[in-house]
Amino acid sequence: MIRIALLDDQALVLKGLSALLSDMPGIEVALESTSGELLLQGLKQRAVDVIVSDIRMPGLSGIDLIGRLRESGDATPVILLTTFDDNDLMLAAVDAGAQGFLLKDAAPEDLAEAISKVASGDTLLQPISLGAVRASRPGARDESLRGVSLTEREVSILRLVAGGYSNKEIGRSLHLSEGTVKNYITELLSKLDCRDRTHAVLKAITQRLI
Repeated sequence: MIRIALLDDQALVLKGLSALLSDMPGIEVALESTSGELLLQGLKQRAVDVIVSDIRMPGLSGIDLIGRLRESGDATPVILLTTFDDNDLMLAAVDAGAQGFLLKDAAPEDLAEAISKVASGDTLLQPISLGAVRASRPGARDESLRGVSLTEREVSILRLVAGGYSNKEIGRSLHLSEGTVKNYITELLSKLDCRDRTHAVLKAITQRLI
């Protein structure tokens, strides 16, 4: 059972999300709030596996919430929801430490699947456009990557990671074992000098390695 916390400043949206997700097998809505500050207080009393939050809110935004969590040492994965297909917001969310980013018009099944993926340690960057990321992050080549190149297989794996695929799904798509995929990703993190899959994808995109 995946325990989740929900945050949205619109009470009707919050109740709707709660009702939809409560009906999904394997998901328990443990906390819900219309205030980021109140949610942070609640999380001190009840730990959850995943937080699902609106990205735009008065007061403490979804991105601000992640910042507060990470500053306190709380690594609970966060999925941010928005009504806007806004690449700048998405990149800000990733930089803040979000593990997932979805549009609010996503089907409930897609959100439930995203929660499951993020709870298992995967990331969800499905709305990211390679061109939009490059355009929004121009700049010189990272000197730490001088001489670094990716194999065709590594490029394929990173693109699937960006699409939100799990190691098992990547393995199935590329006819590799899950363990082999995990080894590839470990090597990619080392090669790109990144702490997690999300930043490895973004770094590879902005440096035009994929």
